[in-house]
Amino acid sequence: MTDLDAACPRCGAGRDAGQEYCIECGLRLPPTGGMLARARTRWIRHVGWYPGDWAWPAALALVLAAAGATAAILSTQSARSSTSGDVVVATRGEPVPVGVPAPVASSTPDTSGLPTPPEPTTTSASPGNRPAALTQWPPGKDGWTVVLESVPASVTGRKTALKRAKRASAAGLPEVGLLATSRYATLHPGYLAIFSGVFDTRGDADSNLRAAQSAGFSGAYVREISQ
Repeated sequence: MTDLDAACPRCGAGRDAGQEYCIECGLRLPPTGGMLARARTRWIRHVGWYPGDWAWPAALALVLAAAGATAAILSTQSARSSTSGDVVVATRGEPVPVGVPAPVASSTPDTSGLPTPPEPTTTSASPGNRPAALTQWPPGKDGWTVVLESVPASVTGRKTALKRAKRASAAGLPEVGLLATSRYATLHPGYLAIFSGVFDTRGDADSNLRAAQSAGFSGAYVREISQ
């Protein structure tokens, strides 16, 4: 898996080999092997953003449409050249220009029916509409945090966890993020834990517990995070 495939193409969060969904933004992650993955890697390396795997069939359709239109124009021009000549027609004794070329159709193909690639995602949204950024637990870090809630690690669970994490962040709780509990020895495996804060001591975590409970997470508790 390349460095580019080691991160989510939407939010840049880290991913593991074989992981199907991003635990940060919920995006269904593209495969990391095969010709499509290599093409996606080259695109991101040269362009800096990636519209999605749908862009390849759309680009192929555009190329085929342009090639078909060009072939039709060239065929029409060839047929006219083989049948036309310098013809002089006299009308009432007035000369008629000789060898005037026939008008040629435009060579620009009509692409109005083809899909338009989306604009690249930016972070220039207004403060009122900007989604809350989630915190990623530092790799290899042992410490303490406030676990707000845990949900089963499933497709539906990821969506629920993301929604509640963003609600917690909007409520003003610090450093809100998600933890895949199966990666940590001190957590029960099979869940996504919504946490708030990355603390070095339990005392620091305890001081933030009341704020979490006041924000509507009455079942919040302090937990040591260790791999």
